[in-house]
Amino acid sequence: MARKQGSHSDITGPRVRAAALRLIARHGYAAVSMRQIAAEVGIQAGALYNYTPDKQTLLFDLMQGHMTDLLAALEAADLQGNSLARLEGFTRFHIRFHLPRPDQVFVSYMELRNLTDENFAAVEALRRAYEDVLESILRDGEAEGVFAVPDPRITTMALIAMLTGISNWYRAGGRLESDKIEAIYWDMVRRAVTASAR
Repeated sequence: MARKQGSHSDITGPRVRAAALRLIARHGYAAVSMRQIAAEVGIQAGALYNYTPDKQTLLFDLMQGHMTDLLAALEAADLQGNSLARLEGFTRFHIRFHLPRPDQVFVSYMELRNLTDENFAAVEALRRAYEDVLESILRDGEAEGVFAVPDPRITTMALIAMLTGISNWYRAGGRLESDKIEAIYWDMVRRAVTASAR
């Protein structure tokens, strides 16, 4: 269903998505109703359908939007150099992109189970495109004799899980600044994959 045209559409549409994101991250997809989302935005429940046909589409839009933004930002980062330099670039990029977006990260990983098969396949394809970048770096590093990993695909999944997990516990103003945490995580990633560390 197309959104209504007009000045309010460009304002209310993003507010609907932002409200849905907050509520789903806080309570979970299954527990959040369209009526709750409408109340959070300050509109009538019926008006919500001017911006999304249903809750499933809203969830899909949030998750697809997150992955699309992630892939675009990664492309703009333009990782260059040898495999070790590209791995460092990927590691630091991943942390910097995800830390300011804890709600998006939570929803994108925890609510996959609530997508329809068709929507899951679309989001999974975007996730795979992102994972393929890291896997390619690891395979190049093996070919260069710099990395030694038992299985590049499994290592890719393990590294992404470790890096993404920061969003679960990091809070601004904590004991360590984000740049220090970034340096610690890069050291762990480097040690996990470099042949010289074994």
